[in-house]
Amino acid sequence: MSFSGGCQCGAVRFRVDGELGEASICHCRMCQKATGGLFGPYVGAPKLVWTRGERKRFQSSNKVWRGFCEACGTPLTFEYGDTTIALAIGALDDPAAAQPSEQLGSPSKLPWVDGLAHLPTHEPTEPRAAAHLASIVSLQHPDHDT
Repeated sequence: MSFSGGCQCGAVRFRVDGELGEASICHCRMCQKATGGLFGPYVGAPKLVWTRGERKRFQSSNKVWRGFCEACGTPLTFEYGDTTIALAIGALDDPAAAQPSEQLGSPSKLPWVDGLAHLPTHEPTEPRAAAHLASIVSLQHPDHDT
């Protein structure tokens, strides 16, 4: 069993041999800023192998390094000390493989996050959405090794 993934442009790719570790989302302000998102979604990667390119790293605290692609800026890792490395769930080719089992950093959780599931959705088959989606040409790397 293995899991692959990488950045948006394809300059950095990785593989995890064996099982993924625990998956979580962290609401702390540092994770929000590191991902540019509402929270940081990460999954442990105990047997991580870099298969293309190298990540750049930024030390976001005295304990944590954040890995990213220098070319496109995709967040890739959360690295705690010398022993713990986790991958950004969205960087996996199959992000559904890493279902979070806990939430961390709740004091910084945005007050409206729990209501997101109740927002109206727009199906891709709706005429306006379909026309917009048909006009998009993706330039990002596909969700598989090339």
